[in-house]
Amino acid sequence: MQLNHYNTNFKKQMFPITLVCENVTNAPNIGSLFRIADAFGIEKIIFCGANIPMGRKMTKTSRTTEKVVKYEVLDSVLDVITDLKNDDNTIISLEITNTSIAVHQCHFSTGKAIALVIGDENFGVSEAVLNRSDAIVHIDMFGQNSSMNVVQATNIALYEITKQLR
Repeated sequence: MQLNHYNTNFKKQMFPITLVCENVTNAPNIGSLFRIADAFGIEKIIFCGANIPMGRKMTKTSRTTEKVVKYEVLDSVLDVITDLKNDDNTIISLEITNTSIAVHQCHFSTGKAIALVIGDENFGVSEAVLNRSDAIVHIDMFGQNSSMNVVQATNIALYEITKQLR
């Protein structure tokens, strides 16, 4: 028998993870980020940048999860990173760089809150944020392309992080 929302046995759990979205402005992507934040028990999403769409196009994808996931919309990602660092969060950026390590090789500690930074759909995480990150992780890829959709990449990263924190 296929299970549904009412008869699954999943144990509800909240993880000390804040998802920081730097200039993610595609409404369906934002809606999908709400859904995965709910699915993975993420504490909060912070959307940084101008013109973050929170209207009907977003809610069509979010399927009402924007009502249960805490979130903020703020202007400056650098101010957000500074505040999170001051609150003793480990800043992890999801980006492919010459110094990044595979997400599955990074060891995530249960003793410290994590801020996972994801970037703009076209340009990724900014150099300024990368320079302020405690770690930069990437997802190993084996095809011709060197990038994937921000939502799919976030799914993979959150799966690995929450797997380690359980």
